[in-house]
Amino acid sequence: MREQVILLVEDNPDDELLMLRALAKNDVTGGVVVARDGVEALDYLFASGPYAGRSADGMPRLILLDLKLPRLNGLEVLQRLRSDERTRLLPVVILTSSNERQDVLDGYGLGANSYVRKPVNFQEFVGTVEQLKRYWLNLNEAPPEVA
Repeated sequence: MREQVILLVEDNPDDELLMLRALAKNDVTGGVVVARDGVEALDYLFASGPYAGRSADGMPRLILLDLKLPRLNGLEVLQRLRSDERTRLLPVVILTSSNERQDVLDGYGLGANSYVRKPVNFQEFVGTVEQLKRYWLNLNEAPPEVA
């Protein structure tokens, strides 16, 4: 069963705090799980490593994925997600400060559902999170669970 949680994959503590504050301001009711690098994100999703006790059946409703991550970068994480039947349909929004054209092309090429640049201003950031919430958690119909 799909969990009503967001998986935030973010290595920058300031950006993590900013996102958690913006989600709280937007009354996101589900939980937020934070993975601080690409390996931790995959461990969470595939119930391995420190998450070995977690049921791999429960997947997040949305993944917010930074690109510049230690150990495995965001594009490598995305490639792994799209290559596995259990995660290939999960909604993934790349949320990054990168404005490199190649990052946009690579992100969409590997199957990202959306690419959003992080606003610098907090009020703009809150507005962006509000739009993400409205679309991905309210309007968008999540893909069915893969059996």
